[in-house]
Amino acid sequence: MKISIGLPTALPGTPGSIFVPWAQRAEAAGFAGLGTIGRTVYDSYEELLVLAACAAVTSKIRLATTVLIAPPRETVMLAKQAASLQAISNGRLTLGLGVGWREDDFTVVGADWSRRGQTLEKQIQRLHKIWQERAIGPTAPPPELMLGGAAESALERAGRLADAFMAGPFDTPEIVKYRDKVNEYAQKAQRSAPRFVTSRYFAIDASEEIDKNIQRYFQVGGPQAIQGARRNVLETPDDIKRILDEHRQAGSDELCLWVQSAQIEQIDRLAEIVF
Repeated sequence: MKISIGLPTALPGTPGSIFVPWAQRAEAAGFAGLGTIGRTVYDSYEELLVLAACAAVTSKIRLATTVLIAPPRETVMLAKQAASLQAISNGRLTLGLGVGWREDDFTVVGADWSRRGQTLEKQIQRLHKIWQERAIGPTAPPPELMLGGAAESALERAGRLADAFMAGPFDTPEIVKYRDKVNEYAQKAQRSAPRFVTSRYFAIDASEEIDKNIQRYFQVGGPQAIQGARRNVLETPDDIKRILDEHRQAGSDELCLWVQSAQIEQIDRLAEIVF
């Protein structure tokens, strides 16, 4: 199982100067990839721009949007941006797409929240068409397409269309259930099962930062969402080792650990545990 680490793109107050050294240190430590969390109406960084900066100072580590909320975006420009980043990084991009769960990210750009699933479906079809025709953007091979989500429609879409499926930071029995559903839909579509990517939040010895960041990010979901997310943050070496074992046994191909502290030392502390 490969281990990836998140970039602090969605932690409010993170200085922009941190992303280049973060990427360099993560690659040197041996992490397989860098992941981003996408929002629009939030104190966060635009994912593709951050990953482009990371691509310029690395050569091996994969670059992944985990996941980018696609329906509010214009599809042709998204295709061109992704193709550009794929070429700049010499084929290291995993374009993770989803519909999210916050309506304000749609409202601010005039996108239709009620038809977000149908919109994503059409976007995927158009992305593939644009990349195959190679008329817009660099003519590099297209990026790996990863889909996330937990709704039945999202699991069906991932099984039918995705190169990789990303399960959210849920308890292990839940991610196994989602994986099995996706694989069933892939079999029905007569295609190989998508690569299975899992995720959890972590920050070692940083409880105050965790409290602040989880509270702010999940407050729109109410107390239950905040409590659920906070409970699942990994804070100790034992927590992380337990999840590593559980996700290996669950058949995860890659575990992405999203950071909840913008302290760059989190990279070294995590590497000491997982490698």
